[in-house]
Amino acid sequence: MQELSENRRFEPKHYNRKGYLKKNVYTKELRRLQLELVKLQHSVVETGRRVVIVFEGRDAAGKGGVIKRITDMMNPRIVRTVALGVPSDREKTQWYFQRYVEHLPAAGEIVLFDRSWYNRANVERVMGFATEEQVQCFLQTCPEFEHMLVREDIQLLKYWFSVSEREQERRLKARVQDPVKRWKLSPMDIKSRSRWAEYSQAKDEMVKYTDTEFAPWRFVDADIKRHARLNCIAHILQQIPYRDEPPPAPELPRRKWADDGDDRVPKPVESYVERLY
Repeated sequence: MQELSENRRFEPKHYNRKGYLKKNVYTKELRRLQLELVKLQHSVVETGRRVVIVFEGRDAAGKGGVIKRITDMMNPRIVRTVALGVPSDREKTQWYFQRYVEHLPAAGEIVLFDRSWYNRANVERVMGFATEEQVQCFLQTCPEFEHMLVREDIQLLKYWFSVSEREQERRLKARVQDPVKRWKLSPMDIKSRSRWAEYSQAKDEMVKYTDTEFAPWRFVDADIKRHARLNCIAHILQQIPYRDEPPPAPELPRRKWADDGDDRVPKPVESYVERLY
């Protein structure tokens, strides 16, 4: 784990013996940051800003967890998550970036990519789904594509979640043991588990080509999930200008109550869901 910043918000008493933020402290801070995200969302709508946030990293690095915490309190019509599956036969014949372009934001929208066009430089490359020629073409043209987005006034943020080999293995085993989490462990995750070194090499080359001044990579130390979520959300809030005001509270007009003696036909008892709780 990286050294904690001198500018951290909390004192040693707020951490447990393992160096993790205590759960109640984490929950309170997450709630504070989520309120700031709501303010940011309101400003994005008001100003017509367009924002794309890319989340990348190894399997079980915690990308989905931070995306869930970002979207928990936000309007899904304004803040959209895009997690594309395997391309169809038709999509395989398209320009590589084409199926991602259709998901880009309009004015007043934020799009979160849970994995993105960077699949080509990582998963597709390591698992043999793309030829080396296709990979090199991607590495050469990706900065051009992202430069196009930035020139179109689309704000692009890119986060790579870094997790250690031991922590990744611990999380994968936890998914196997918990029936509720097994859906998170795909056959691809199992196959890629033994290719740690290949993924490291692919990631290093990807960063070499695509860490640009106009679209830099930001790396999140993700071995401690709580810290990774807070650090990532806090950084996002620093990157996107917004007014420090929550959405205005609407005025509710005086309610006209229905008469007690209305003549609606009551529903039969058997139409109701059984009250188990």
